[in-house]
Amino acid sequence: MDNWSSRPCAPSVTAMTVTALFLADAEPETRGLLEEQLPRDGFQLVGAGVPFDLVLATDGEVLDRFVDRAPVIVLGRLEADVIDRVRAFRRGCDDYVVQPFDYQELVERIRAVLRRSKPRELAVVVAPPVRIDTRTRDVRVAGARVQLAQKEYELLLRLAREPERVFTKAELLREVWDYRVVGRTRTLDSHASRLRRKLRAAGSPVELVDNVWGVGYRLLGVP
Repeated sequence: MDNWSSRPCAPSVTAMTVTALFLADAEPETRGLLEEQLPRDGFQLVGAGVPFDLVLATDGEVLDRFVDRAPVIVLGRLEADVIDRVRAFRRGCDDYVVQPFDYQELVERIRAVLRRSKPRELAVVVAPPVRIDTRTRDVRVAGARVQLAQKEYELLLRLAREPERVFTKAELLREVWDYRVVGRTRTLDSHASRLRRKLRAAGSPVELVDNVWGVGYRLLGVP
């Protein structure tokens, strides 16, 4: 039985910085699917000797090896019953997905677990020369205040929270605009262009919103 939905997945560009996942004890078919699909959504499967952000465990018995190292999602067997699921949660798993699973649902569950496991976000985000106070929505560039529209603000805040990272267009459209299926749209590019102009007009010493050709956007800071 296939371990994924037959619905086609919308293609996306692989991010230059990805979230590392470790897949424990998976059958070849499941591993092959995830190795093919996950990079398109900003993830990468890595080996046990490499640092990872989350574990996908196909056997609840391996939980004890990983619960103290990273969040764990168990990909349970079809024949697993409520007792198996309860045992997995009691032993520390963060979510339980029964196979065969819908791939897009699995991706959203991975993102949800990662969000819950992140430390609380800072109220003031600083990525020089940008300073954002999320409590008052005050945005300043090199000390000068910048008036931004709602989505321009959300886009800048997302980039500023991880200024070393290159975000794919698909990621930003999902996270800022809540797009679930990414088709042909100029929404992100238009907002990025307006944001870039406003930051430059406020006195930014560099072109802050960098368009990485063929990938997406990142925030450049002052060296």
